[in-house]
Amino acid sequence: MSITVAQGERVFSLHTNNTTYQFRADAYGILQHLYYGPLVTNTNFTYLWQPRERGFSGNPADAGTNRRISFDTMPLEFPCHGCGDYREPCLEVRNSDGSNSVDLRYVGYEITDGKPKLPGLPAVFADSDQAQTLQITLEDSITHIRAIVQYSALPSSDVITRSVRIENAGTSSVTLERVLSCCLDFMQPDSRDIISFYGRYAGERTMERTPLHHGQSRIESTRGASSLHFNPALILCDRTTTETSGSAYALLFVYSGSFIAQAGVDQIDQTRIVMGIHPQDFAWELQPGDFFQAPEVILTYSATGFETLTHNLHRLINQHLIRGKYASQRRPIPLNSWEAAYFEYDDEKLLSIAKGAVDLGAELFVLDDGWFGSRNDDTSSLGDWHVNTDKIRCGLPVFCEKINALGLKFGIWIEPEMISRNSDLYRLHPDWMLAIPGRAPISSRWQFVLDMSRQDVVEYLFDTFSSLLSSCNIEYVKWDMNRNIGDIWSQQLPDKRQGEVLHRYMLGVYDLLQRLTSKFPDVLLETCSGGGGRFDAGMLYYSPQIWCSDNTDPIDRVTIQYGTSFLYPFSCIIAHVSASPNHQTGRTVSMEARGAVAMTGSFGYSLDPSRLSTQEKEQIGKQIVDYKENWELYSHGTLYRLLPNPANRSEAAWMLVSPDRCKASLTYLLKSPIANSPVKYLKLRGLDPEKVYFVKPGNLILSGAALMHAGLPIPELRGDYPVVQFILTRHLNPGE
Repeated sequence: MSITVAQGERVFSLHTNNTTYQFRADAYGILQHLYYGPLVTNTNFTYLWQPRERGFSGNPADAGTNRRISFDTMPLEFPCHGCGDYREPCLEVRNSDGSNSVDLRYVGYEITDGKPKLPGLPAVFADSDQAQTLQITLEDSITHIRAIVQYSALPSSDVITRSVRIENAGTSSVTLERVLSCCLDFMQPDSRDIISFYGRYAGERTMERTPLHHGQSRIESTRGASSLHFNPALILCDRTTTETSGSAYALLFVYSGSFIAQAGVDQIDQTRIVMGIHPQDFAWELQPGDFFQAPEVILTYSATGFETLTHNLHRLINQHLIRGKYASQRRPIPLNSWEAAYFEYDDEKLLSIAKGAVDLGAELFVLDDGWFGSRNDDTSSLGDWHVNTDKIRCGLPVFCEKINALGLKFGIWIEPEMISRNSDLYRLHPDWMLAIPGRAPISSRWQFVLDMSRQDVVEYLFDTFSSLLSSCNIEYVKWDMNRNIGDIWSQQLPDKRQGEVLHRYMLGVYDLLQRLTSKFPDVLLETCSGGGGRFDAGMLYYSPQIWCSDNTDPIDRVTIQYGTSFLYPFSCIIAHVSASPNHQTGRTVSMEARGAVAMTGSFGYSLDPSRLSTQEKEQIGKQIVDYKENWELYSHGTLYRLLPNPANRSEAAWMLVSPDRCKASLTYLLKSPIANSPVKYLKLRGLDPEKVYFVKPGNLILSGAALMHAGLPIPELRGDYPVVQFILTRHLNPGE
């Protein structure tokens, strides 16, 4: 059993293969955190809680004369505002009398096998033999607000998930002003670092490590999406933690909207981390009998450095979050039309590009922006999802047939959540656009945001895209979202409920994604948001891959993909070879380096084949053969980051190892070669020390022990951004 209960003391323990998470309901019914760390069985950690009287830390009324009991200093599982805890709360309400006090106490628990779905939300899934779930019911005895705090333990993944459902069991309405999904309190005053992944357009998910300090360290998005600027994830680690040693915790939010993640150290050196929906622009009216379901947070712990933390998350996402046939199948190698033609094309030009894609060995042609309405630039037609017959003169079904006749699958770009004011849809339904009455709306790229909180909008989009996907053999969809959300006001909600718009928007997006992927399960869906602006675990529940960044420069991509890899597996990272000089940076990089970086992801191309040299075409042909031969290794191999953050170094190196450790790839890229350089030796990881490997290039035959302890010499590299890729295969002696 992964969940155990010490009945007399109401102590709850969740065990995975290598970790234990424990809390209790104390004598006052307060849900008190006790321990999260390496696996420890048959131990009651209540001895760790050493209550002391603290000045200016108030005591609950039912504690009587016991001044040592205070919400303000106790490690808590689900802290609330207005009950004497002055730290960051998970729950804040506005009661019908205007007060904001909520005091939740233990009522009972339930344990079930498996992991239940969360209504309307993406969530980790697991069968009854893969997980157990614990539900703790807390209730305010005055207002009868309840919190159902849900924990699921997935032992083989070393993961615990957390979420909460707030129920109004009282007789008066209340307004939820903050509902965060998770709190993690640490009693021990250890010196720790906090790691986050910041970014900007074309520079997403850069790893940043800073010392945790008294006060608050916060990352957030108030943009209506998880954002380009901070990924909804945090890592807490010891100051000395490295890839292979030291303690580290990760929190990953399964949500694609505005979020907050905050870590702080209090007056007695305790650390608290909270994560959930951002309280800014959030207020949810809860009538008697209603409930609010908060999204899920994924928790994992490693006692052996970041590497194990990464492996836990990758394993969980690949096995318990990504769904559908493409969770395990090789995905077709695409050529996308955007950087090949932008808006400047007709069907003849597109067919010429597609024929070039066939010659290269690509398997999928993706028609990007510009195919619909009267779209010739970014100023019109979003919402008019019918073919632009001035460009695709034969019509979409016939064009799709022509692409298929070349031996290519056909894919298409859409942006369902957006609307142009210069569109038939806007002229017919101006009320469907998010806009504040009496104010000119905020424009971004001449596009505006559809009110996805409205069911009629979701129904229209479902019918529209169902018709599109049924019209011809579309086997791939790229779903984009190219702006932040402003003007948060829906014409369908009353004034006092406008704080519900952003979350209802995300529920509408999830509803549309769920319905379309259920109706068209064989269509490969890729999501995007101006690149990586919605690269999160919530989206991965619906789409097995996400466009990592609009920046396809391989030198920048090394840093972007390095940061991304801490949380997300390479299987879901879309990485394309694009033109050189690069369209985003102007940098010139060899085809060899472009391919090496793009192969550590879901591989493809964004370029015009007609502009390639004969040598480049031959190199691409070899890349495609290599990728097809080794795709399982590149997409699902176990990742080892061999060198620290490439943002601060002139070199980068990573390797991927097959589950049976019989095959591995190693990529080494040098940003700045130097004259008369020392020999570089890379000590590999993840190999079987008892196995012998054939290393190519170099044709070396070496044991795993030698490669891991003595290292592999890197050949002398010269020129601009040189790269070398090794493939290691198990070497069998005659007779084996």
